[in-house]
Amino acid sequence: MKLDRVVYELRILGLDLGDRTIGVAVSDALGWTAQGLTTIKRKDIDTDIEKIKELIQEWDISKIVVGLPKNMNSTIGPQGEKAIEFAGLLEEVTGLEVLLWDERLSTVAVERMLIEGNVSRNKRKKVIDKVAAAFILQGYLDNRNNTR
Repeated sequence: MKLDRVVYELRILGLDLGDRTIGVAVSDALGWTAQGLTTIKRKDIDTDIEKIKELIQEWDISKIVVGLPKNMNSTIGPQGEKAIEFAGLLEEVTGLEVLLWDERLSTVAVERMLIEGNVSRNKRKKVIDKVAAAFILQGYLDNRNNTR
């Protein structure tokens, strides 16, 4: 009996950066689906990076996708500048490839999806960041898998 060999790649981490929190998602080992993992409450840049490094170790992360908030006219505003700066620092300290992914309207789409799913306002507040991170990462994965 011959078994087909399945090639696994290491997982990809997705981040939705906010001023107070960072939503975190992770891909499956095949790189097909994204799942919301956790929400990091931001303290300072060093603590934030350390928590992300712990997740990288725990989940065998090979690459990171950071949501890039763009304005509707595709320009980069203050939040986008923060994301670019954070992604550069993350790449420097982890040695991993860090990609920026357009996240326009991701939080709005996730909020709408949770409302349609009858998720209470209280519960939405608790999960929206990690669900937004999963939404961003899934967008990247779908694009990558469709262009292979």
